[in-house]
Amino acid sequence: MRAAVLTEPGEFALEERPRPEPGPTEVLVALERVGICGSDVHYYDHGRIGDYVVEDPLVLGHESAGVVADCGEAVTDLEPGDRVTLEPGIPCRRCEHCSSGHYNRCPEVTFMATPPHDGAFVEYLTWPADFVYRLPDSVSLAEGALCEPLSVCLHVCERAGVGVGDSVLVTGAGPIGLLAMAVARVRGATEVYVADVLAAKLERALERGADGVVNVADDDLETAVDAWTDGRGVDVVIEASGAPSAIQGSLGAVRTGGTVAFVGLAPEAEIPLDVLEIVTRELDVVGTMRFANTYQTAVSLLADGRVDVAGLIDFEAPLAEVTAAFERSKREAVVKGMLTVG
Repeated sequence: MRAAVLTEPGEFALEERPRPEPGPTEVLVALERVGICGSDVHYYDHGRIGDYVVEDPLVLGHESAGVVADCGEAVTDLEPGDRVTLEPGIPCRRCEHCSSGHYNRCPEVTFMATPPHDGAFVEYLTWPADFVYRLPDSVSLAEGALCEPLSVCLHVCERAGVGVGDSVLVTGAGPIGLLAMAVARVRGATEVYVADVLAAKLERALERGADGVVNVADDDLETAVDAWTDGRGVDVVIEASGAPSAIQGSLGAVRTGGTVAFVGLAPEAEIPLDVLEIVTRELDVVGTMRFANTYQTAVSLLADGRVDVAGLIDFEAPLAEVTAAFERSKREAVVKGMLTVG
């Protein structure tokens, strides 16, 4: 089978590898669609994200969907021919976090395309059956692959406590920001605003139903929020850009007693925040890491047509053109690129 392998920053090699065989509780999936995530692009450009360093050749890709090709002898709820999406993180299932249902916090998790674990830019992949989800006929494989970023947004909106009647500001209009906007609507938010520095992505946010947008390359974020909310501030800020200015500006955009949820990854581990403001205004500041127990909900939302993920996809490219696809993904107006594998 073919695999696209990152051999060094900026360079992929197409390799032939043995087709794997599923273990007793695994399924073999013939992958068809794999999204290109911002983290994949970061590894491609820099060879690392924080403490995760690509020291050996690595297969990227963790937003995946395909067709079951074979099943292990103990698998009873899936069969060859099923169209499926794969949840990319496999926890230890034993630690206190796994036992309490918060398996996204597991310190021993194996996550696709996170060094040293290979990802999904391959033609075939074996995966534990209980982290593989059948897709209904109404959900395409391309949509199924994007259950992963949709799950990130389900988790961040849960952590932020977005509820009926809330006003929400999303900073960053990439895939996570745009899907967070959609999930906030599903959870009952009545006003959703979006900030970014790229006009094309803000236009995409307006097309997808944002009540207002602000280009913070030209205008002040807090001034825009004050105008939208009569000086009150929004109930929730979801920071999805990772930009230090947006992280710091989130405190001034949220109302007293409101919630700020960080999901974007900053370029540096330490960003100064006004702790006195957090204390005196009783702000809830939460971090969010990946997701847990969200995939079935994501599939259901797609099946019901309540969230549009297909509208994020700007292009599809074959696995053989992986380098060109990554370069195209870096263009400012592109929200989501996808590889066709099978």
